[in-house]
Amino acid sequence: MTGPRPGDRRRVMFQFRVRPELLDEYAREHAAVWPEMLRALQGTGWENYSIFTAPDGLVVGYFESTDPDGARAGMGLREVNARWQAAMARFFAGAGPDEQMAELTEIFHLETQLAALDPAGATHPTHPNDPADAAARSTREEQR
Repeated sequence: MTGPRPGDRRRVMFQFRVRPELLDEYAREHAAVWPEMLRALQGTGWENYSIFTAPDGLVVGYFESTDPDGARAGMGLREVNARWQAAMARFFAGAGPDEQMAELTEIFHLETQLAALDPAGATHPTHPNDPADAAARSTREEQR
């Protein structure tokens, strides 16, 4: 995959761990994040931010930003983030998410690959065996 150009929105996925026995409570806390924290995330460039969990305590986060490093740094400077991290500290065995966050490497993105196949934006097949798209696939293959 080619690297992002300055100003492009980047997709960022990261992981960290919480104590598995506190996972339900961790989820309840995130069902009602403080409005000030939500505004701080938005104001520092975190977009389309989601958090996913697994029963063993694995937490995977995803967000989009035109400047992910700046978004993370901006939150590090916010007083509300310091308060939120302090309130969440009991969920972690050792370091909190800001310290243990491991960014994952994106190796596949469907829309990027589809766009590379057909930069003009023609309809793409929904499934390789979909007869409705057979003619479009055949035309694209003939053009290669």
